[in-house]
Amino acid sequence: MTKTSDPSSGASPDCIEIEFGSDDYPELLGQLADPPRRLYVRGDPAVLHLPALAIVGSRNPTAGGQRNAREFARHLGRWGFCIVSGLAQGIDSEAHRGALDAGAPTVAFVGHGLDRIYPAANLELARAIEQNGALVSEFPAGTPPRKSHFPQRNRLISGLSLGTLVIEAARQSGSLITARLSGEQGREVFALPGSIHNPLSRGCHRLIRDGAKLVESADDILSELGALAGHVRASLEEPDAAVEPLRSDDQEYVKLRSTLSHDPISVDELVERSGLTIDQVSSMLLILELDGVVEKLSGGRYSLQP
Repeated sequence: MTKTSDPSSGASPDCIEIEFGSDDYPELLGQLADPPRRLYVRGDPAVLHLPALAIVGSRNPTAGGQRNAREFARHLGRWGFCIVSGLAQGIDSEAHRGALDAGAPTVAFVGHGLDRIYPAANLELARAIEQNGALVSEFPAGTPPRKSHFPQRNRLISGLSLGTLVIEAARQSGSLITARLSGEQGREVFALPGSIHNPLSRGCHRLIRDGAKLVESADDILSELGALAGHVRASLEEPDAAVEPLRSDDQEYVKLRSTLSHDPISVDELVERSGLTIDQVSSMLLILELDGVVEKLSGGRYSLQP
């Protein structure tokens, strides 16, 4: 991890560079098929290792959507989640503000170099995020905010997070890209339903039809991710302690473990053989992968580590 200096339009001139493969590089991002070779960070790079939840949605939300984003982020931030989003106007901004309201860390991934802030209207918000979290980019200083950069950065928003919550999204929303990437990365996808008369509900309803978890309160997310977030936090607090999820009294892990071998197997096969749900299997596989028990292979297959 190194520090550099570059001209800035509002944030601190100190920019931290984190190389892929270093101890400071976030483990979950390192598991992506196409991880950035270098991350540029303003703020505290340690927050990139905290259990995180992504909250994304429309750039032009309703007042209710703004309120929901802020309240969900505030509540989940108080429960120990780092809130991740993209610093865009609308739902992203309200998610960051909700985390800040709770005194919780928040991370903003941007689609340009960190020598500028885009949109400029979020300059003060970016400064607050830098003081209580981190601004992060894979693009070096001087890189402008091109349209093609934002779908690219979406994979980092979902990739750093244990799950992604979508709040208000039209059918063609970029937030659906983030949700799709989250599912492809083996993370949980959550969606907040809305009125059938609200066009911004259609993207969320589509996600729910496609298998995203319907969310009515923050407790719905806590029930799905609470144990996994606690596992990540315990690993951070006790890095030398051996974490053994395969306890003799944990029958779900025993079932899953009995179906795993050194031969590659798909998630669908694991679900069929273990009798567990796909949600249970996906969540446990992520924990086992973090523990170094299983290895994720191409094609979404898994095998025991040699």
